[in-house]
Amino acid sequence: MTMHDDIVWRPDAAALDRSRLLAFCRAAGVADPDDLQARAAEDPGWYWDQAVRFLGLHFSTPYRETLDLSGGKPWARWFTGGGFNWTENALDRWIDAGRGEETALIWEGDDGATRTLTWNALAAETDRFAAALHGLGVGRGDRVGIFLPMLAETAIAMLALGRIGAIVLPMFSGFGAEAIASRLRDGEASLLICADGAMRRGQAIPMKATADEAVALAPTVERVVVLRRTGSEIPWTEGRDIWWHDAVAAAPAHFTPEPTAADDLSMVIYTSGTTGRPKGAQHVQSGFMIKAMHDLALCFDLGPGDTLFWLTDLGWMMGPWLIGGGLMNGAAILLFEGTPDWPRPDRLWQVIGDHGVTHAGMAPTAIRALMGKGAEWPRAHAMPSLRILGSTGETWNPDPWRWYFAEVGKGRCPVINYSGGTETGGGIVGCDTLHPQTPCAFTGPVPGMIADVVDERGLPVRGAVGELVVRQPWVGMTAGFWKDPERYLDAYWRRFDGMWVHGDWAEIDDDGFWFIRGRSDDTLKVAGKRIGPAEVESAAVAHAGVQEAAAIGVPHEIKGEGVVVFCVLRPGADPETCTPEAIRATIAHHLGAALRPERVHMVRDLPKTRNAKIMRRVIRTAYLGQPAGDTTALENPAAVAEIAALLER
Repeated sequence: MTMHDDIVWRPDAAALDRSRLLAFCRAAGVADPDDLQARAAEDPGWYWDQAVRFLGLHFSTPYRETLDLSGGKPWARWFTGGGFNWTENALDRWIDAGRGEETALIWEGDDGATRTLTWNALAAETDRFAAALHGLGVGRGDRVGIFLPMLAETAIAMLALGRIGAIVLPMFSGFGAEAIASRLRDGEASLLICADGAMRRGQAIPMKATADEAVALAPTVERVVVLRRTGSEIPWTEGRDIWWHDAVAAAPAHFTPEPTAADDLSMVIYTSGTTGRPKGAQHVQSGFMIKAMHDLALCFDLGPGDTLFWLTDLGWMMGPWLIGGGLMNGAAILLFEGTPDWPRPDRLWQVIGDHGVTHAGMAPTAIRALMGKGAEWPRAHAMPSLRILGSTGETWNPDPWRWYFAEVGKGRCPVINYSGGTETGGGIVGCDTLHPQTPCAFTGPVPGMIADVVDERGLPVRGAVGELVVRQPWVGMTAGFWKDPERYLDAYWRRFDGMWVHGDWAEIDDDGFWFIRGRSDDTLKVAGKRIGPAEVESAAVAHAGVQEAAAIGVPHEIKGEGVVVFCVLRPGADPETCTPEAIRATIAHHLGAALRPERVHMVRDLPKTRNAKIMRRVIRTAYLGQPAGDTTALENPAAVAEIAALLER
C-alpha cells in the first residue's frame, strides 16, 4: 500500500508488538498479512484450519475436513464431522485455564446500576437457566425467541440456548408485536424469553404486553419465560407464563453442554428486506461466533484482559457478535442498557471510563448525534484505558470520523472501520492495528475474506465505484435463508458466477484504501452519472450547520433521476446561513453542478433503525407516497410521518 496524503494514525512499536494478526502470520508460517491473504485466496480450507488452531478453539470431536464444497460455494460446509459447541469455547475454556474468578461480564443499566459476573458466576447462571429451559421441554434444534433489552440475562439466555443446542431468534427490544410475531411464526418458535419491561431515559417501557400480543399471533409458542426488570404490573397467562427466577430456583448450577455438531444451526437472525417477509439468515455452531471471534482478534486486536463495549441491541447482529466474539476471545464484555446522551451528553464517555473499556464501538450516526452536543463532553473524560475505537453499520462522513478519532480517541486510538452484514456473520472489509489510517477508509478486506470490487460485467475495477463481491466462501457465511433457499441464491449468488454479491457499492482508491459508497440499491444515477448517497451526504454535512443528512433519488423527466436531500441541522445553527439554497450550493461545490440536489428539506429527525442506521428506502417511499415494505426495524415513526407530510405540500 502506498502512502496516502492524509494519514492520521500509524502503529507504534507497542501496537506492532502486541498484534494478534502478526502473531497469526508467524503461527501460520507466512511472512506478512499480504502473504496470509494470498494463501487464503488459493485455499480457504487451509486458512480457516490455521485460524481455528491459532485461536485455540476446542472441538469435542475432531473435524474430518475443514471445507466441503461438494454442494458448491453457496452451500459450503465447514469442519465436517466435527463436534463443536460455541459456549464451551466462551465459558469452559477460560475456567479451565484458571481464570474463573476474573471478570467476564459487566452490565450498566439505564439508571446507572451495575452488575459484574466472573467467568465462574456467568457459567453457573448460564447452566441454571439452561437446565431450567431443558426442564420446560426446550431441546436441540428447537427455536426460541429472545425479546430482552441489553441485560446480563440477555447474554445468559444466549449462552444457555447454545448449551442446549437450541436455535436463537434474537429480537430488537423495541420491536412491536407484529415484528416479533412474524419472526416467531416463521421460525416456528416454541418458547419466547422476554422481560416485564425495559428502562429507557428513566422511564419504564412495557414489553410483556407487546410479547403477549405477539404470542397471540404465533400459535407455535407454548411457553413464555418472563424476566423481572422493572417490577411493573403485567398481564399474566397461567400455565403458559413462568417467571425466570421461579424457573431457575431449583435448577442445578451445572449443565453438560449438548454435544452439538459443528454444522448444527444455532441462530437465525432476521433482516429486513424492501419487500416481502424478513429473511432469516441461518448460522451454525461453528460459523457466526467463530467469525466474530476471528475478526475481533485479528482486526480489533482483542484478547484476554481487554474489555469490549459496543453500543448495540441484541436484534442487530452486533449484539450476538459482542457477546459471542468477546467471550470466546477471553475478554470481558460490557452490556449497556441505557441511551448515549441520558441523563447527560457524556453518558457513554462516563461508562467507558468507569469500566476500563479498552475497545469501544458504535455506529457513525451515534457519533454525529453526540458530536452535536459539543466536544466539551468527551474532553471531560480522559478514558485512559481506551485503546481501540470501532465503527460499523453505515458509511462515515469525514468530520464525524475526525471528531471520533480526535475527541473520543484523543488522537491515539485507531478507528477500526468494519463493514459486512448479518448474512456474512461479520466483516468483509475492515481495518487493523498494523496499517496506517486515513479518515473514513478501510485498509482492505478482513483477513480470510477474498473481496473485490467489480464492474457490471464482473471484472475488477480500481479507482471507480463498483459492486463489492467475495470470491471464496468463509466461516460465518449464512447457511442460507430459513425455509427459503431460492431467495438466498437470488440475493447473493446468481448475478456473477461463483461470486457473492453483497449489495454494497465500493471503491478502491489509487493508494489502495477501500471505501463503501452505500447500498447498491440506494445508488443514485443522475444524467448518466452514478454516485452513492453517502457521497452526497458527506457533501451536505460539509456545510457548517448540517449535523446529518440523507440523500435519495427521485424520478426526473430530463436527468432520469434527481437528488433530494433531507438535513438535520446542528443545535444553534444560524437560520440565515443554513438555508436549503446554501446547502445545495455546498453540495454542488463538492460534487459538481450536475449533482446539485433538486431540493433540500430540513427535518427534525431521520428515520433510523434501533441500531442507528438511516433507512433511506423508507425515506424514499414516504416522500414519494409509495408502500414502505418491511419497517419492523424502524425506531422513530414520527420521522417518517414528517417526511410523508412533505408530499402534501
